[in-house]
Amino acid sequence: MAQRFFLYEYLTAGGAFANPDSRRADWEPSIVREGAAMIAALARDFLAIAGTEVVLLRDFRHTGLPLPDCPQIEIHSAPQEREIFARLAATCAGTLLIAPEQNQTLLQRTRWAEAAGASLLSPDSAFVSIASDKNRTADLLRQHGVPVPLGGVFRPGDRLPRDVRYPAVLKPSDGAGSLGVQRVSGPESHYDAELLGASARLEALCPGVAASVAVLCGPRIRQPLPPCLQRLSNDGRFRYLGGAVPIEPALADRAQRLALTTLACLPPARGYVGVDLILGPADDGSGDVIVEINPRLTTSYLGLRRLARANLAAAMLDVAAGRAADLRWIRQQVEFTTEEQILFHP
Repeated sequence: MAQRFFLYEYLTAGGAFANPDSRRADWEPSIVREGAAMIAALARDFLAIAGTEVVLLRDFRHTGLPLPDCPQIEIHSAPQEREIFARLAATCAGTLLIAPEQNQTLLQRTRWAEAAGASLLSPDSAFVSIASDKNRTADLLRQHGVPVPLGGVFRPGDRLPRDVRYPAVLKPSDGAGSLGVQRVSGPESHYDAELLGASARLEALCPGVAASVAVLCGPRIRQPLPPCLQRLSNDGRFRYLGGAVPIEPALADRAQRLALTTLACLPPARGYVGVDLILGPADDGSGDVIVEINPRLTTSYLGLRRLARANLAAAMLDVAAGRAADLRWIRQQVEFTTEEQILFHP
């Protein structure tokens, strides 16, 4: 008998019905396309595993999304989303959640799944509650000796302090990706408080290479994947434009070691977790810092799945079950955008 998996991506699945007046531009077409690219790639990989079926939710207002041929339940309202979400989470062999951290969106849906008795293939609420709060995460990591940018809590609407190292980065404490992130050059800089929500973090801008490490997590295993270079906009908003993988071996080794040290400070997780970091200019890694932890599958999956010789979703299931995945990688560099436009280099 086939195993059925419930794969959920907030924007394409009707999550916007529950929060129509979000303070951020979460429903821009480019953001929806990014979510669609992630859930479509993930669903295709699950469908390629023998003996599996996939079911998705789809916001009826989004037409023409590049979703694979599998059952898709149309969502027309917030109550319907929650009702069908709970039913699928309770009855499917596994549930994997992709949602933004803002307004506790991911945490809320993780708790919905837990209340339904779901077998989660993404981090549980204990992990999500910490990783969704950038100030809490930074404090925890600092207490464990993990390097993070110098900074602290900032109340939106206040004047920027003078006793901070500038240039600095101002970002929502519950932000996802680069939404609301702003570069400030000094205490007199203008910033948009409305993009920050109720609480924010102000931290020093650290020099170096922006990178991310995806880690497959399970009850006994944390298996890091090849680190990705992050391509960010240079307009002071640090918009994520995509990435490239793999990176230079010495940098990759530093990134993986720091990512694993970071995750050892948090509760055990299951599924795909992303760790964003800056690899500083010092060869010994003394300038490397952790920027944030993404308690969910990220856009890096789009590039990594094309670099892997095996099925990355199958590897995720293996690690979630406590088995090490035998992952091998092609000897090419892969560049990818947020909408899975792929370019291979020899």
